[in-house]
Amino acid sequence: MALRRSRDADRRGSASTLVIIGLANPGPEYEGSRHNVGGDAVRLVAERRGARLTLESRQRALSATVTTPRGLVTLAVPTTFMNESGAAVPPLLRRTSLEDLTRLVIAHDELDLEPGRLQLKIGGGLAGHNGLRSIAAALGTQDFSRLRIGIGKPPSKEHGADYVLQRPTGARKAALAQHVSAAADALEMLLDYEFEDAQRRVNGARD
Repeated sequence: MALRRSRDADRRGSASTLVIIGLANPGPEYEGSRHNVGGDAVRLVAERRGARLTLESRQRALSATVTTPRGLVTLAVPTTFMNESGAAVPPLLRRTSLEDLTRLVIAHDELDLEPGRLQLKIGGGLAGHNGLRSIAAALGTQDFSRLRIGIGKPPSKEHGADYVLQRPTGARKAALAQHVSAAADALEMLLDYEFEDAQRRVNGARD
C-alpha cells in the first residue's frame, strides 16, 4: 500500500505515449565523447522541438515533455554516471505513467556498429554496455527499445574505455557531430511515425 502511495505521488501531469532516454556521462570532461552520443542526440531533439531539459525534484534525470500529433513524449538524459543509468529510469516511468516498455527507447553508443550506422530494435542483448546493464537490472527485463548509435570498435579491447570516453578532434569530431544529428533525426521519426515505420526507415537507411 505504501508503494502504491509512493508511485502515485511521483506521477505528475499527463501520461506520455513514449519516453526517450539518451545515455551519457555528466560533466564537462565527457562532453563530446563517443560514449555520450545518446544523450547528445536527445538534447538535440529537445532543442529542435523548442523544449528545455530541466531537473525535476526526486528525479535523477534532466527531462522535458513535448507535444506531438501522436501524444506527449518525454525526453530525458540521466544525471547519473553511465553505469548507474538504471537509477533514473523507474522514477521517470512512474512520473510518465508508462507501463509498456516497448515504448521506452534508450539511445546509446554501440561498439558493434560501424561509425554512424543506426539501428532501432526492441529488446536484445546488452553487448557489455554498462548503461544498458544498469537499466536492465533496474527494470528486471531487457525488453525495452533501443536506438543503437554506431561508434565503431577501438584499436584493441585494452583501449576500449579510452576509446569511448575520448573526445575526437578535427575530422573525427565533425563526423561524430554528423552521427549525432542523424541519430536525432531517427529519434524524431519515432515522434512522427509508428515504431515499425520508423524502424524500417532508420534500419533501411544507408550512406
